[in-house]
Amino acid sequence: MIRIRPSCWATNNRPDPSCGAAISTGIETPLAIGAARIGDCPPAGPAKAAKTRSRLNLTTLNLATSYHPKLVGPRGLGKLLGALRLPALRFEILATCPVTGARAGVLHTPHGQVETPVFMPVGTQASVKGLTQKQLAEDVGTRILLGNTYHLYLRPGHEAIARMGGLHRFMQWDRAILTDSGGFQAFSLSKLTKISDKGVLFRSHLNGDQHLFTPESTVDVQMALGSDIMMVLDECLAYPASHAAARASMERTIRWAQQSFDHFRGRSTGGQALFPIVQGSMFPDLRRECAARLAGLGAEGYAIGGISVGEPRPISMEMTEASVPELPVDRPRYVMGVGTPEELPEYVARGADMMDCVMPSRNARNGCLFTDEGKLIIKHARFKEDASPIEDSCGCPTCRTYSRAYLRHLFLAGEMLYCTLATIHNLRKYLDIMRRIRQSILLGTFPDFLAAARSRSVDDPARV
Repeated sequence: MIRIRPSCWATNNRPDPSCGAAISTGIETPLAIGAARIGDCPPAGPAKAAKTRSRLNLTTLNLATSYHPKLVGPRGLGKLLGALRLPALRFEILATCPVTGARAGVLHTPHGQVETPVFMPVGTQASVKGLTQKQLAEDVGTRILLGNTYHLYLRPGHEAIARMGGLHRFMQWDRAILTDSGGFQAFSLSKLTKISDKGVLFRSHLNGDQHLFTPESTVDVQMALGSDIMMVLDECLAYPASHAAARASMERTIRWAQQSFDHFRGRSTGGQALFPIVQGSMFPDLRRECAARLAGLGAEGYAIGGISVGEPRPISMEMTEASVPELPVDRPRYVMGVGTPEELPEYVARGADMMDCVMPSRNARNGCLFTDEGKLIIKHARFKEDASPIEDSCGCPTCRTYSRAYLRHLFLAGEMLYCTLATIHNLRKYLDIMRRIRQSILLGTFPDFLAAARSRSVDDPARV
């Protein structure tokens, strides 16, 4: 256990009875942290001391300390971790499937523990469309969500969010957040994007203003947002691409990753982790090479990007298979932008620990609901007087309360409530699938789970 003494020790060589921090022995040095110090002790009194005491278990060390009230929160915590040179993340593997290599673990972040494998809902504009943060946490069970750097950079602006206390405080979300670099949106949303070794020059889809994303600037934006996990700037090629173009793009991605890490490590005060992204288009040899070279960065986790860009789904999984063996075994692996409910166990079987996709929320808004038996298209006439829930076995608030007939009515009437209820169900479905996958890995039955999932997989979009 690491213990930090307050500043009253520095002058008196013993604790001041009037000090409310009451920090015991261990590392016996006051710690300078920004404008405030650990040594700036709070007023005495059991109630005050209780409010300022915090226990962390973010690494293999247990850190017990007390903060000045001004330091409580993501910024103070990040500065404390940086001063102590503790990693922002710790990934704990609890079980590994001996047949497939699928892992069940826990990702320890500054904003709580995240059980893996995990699916992350996408909160593009600091919001998952149609849901409140309370619904995300309580009704869906979300422990980590994804925010979009491109959109938040353009509106309301990362500097404004930083002045509001960071993204967690701005959106009133006290659990973990992952942000992407914004590069994919700069490529896909701007018709006048220009890519060079310097970065990505693009025009805002909002007003046409010109902006430049560089490896360094995207790190700065995400540091201002205060996300727990950040992504480096990478180049994501459209499909198909030639081997020569894919190699050139991969080399640029690796250079940008190195620049991002050099910049991040020179500026980081702790509390945030940075992941590089494996690229290489749809060429297994480039994927393996890129993953192996990025592994040398010693990152706290690694992402696999550049898939789900129009290629056949089996190729997406092949690229994941090519990348994973070259990545450090003890670090989390994040496969970006996947997938359908049927694909979730497939990616886990290939070594994925983290995934995200807009599909569950977007499909929900468009009338497509997911069940174990396939997709349910709610507008179909046969549901007009159907009193059953979306899925009998689902425990989400939507299925516990409302009928298919009512949801169909809301959808056809264009009522906003439909989007909320449908999104709760689809996201809860995805997270429930991940929880069942995790449990099967822990119990040693994942191969059976995977076989059963494959037997249910169908292409009929209206099976239910």
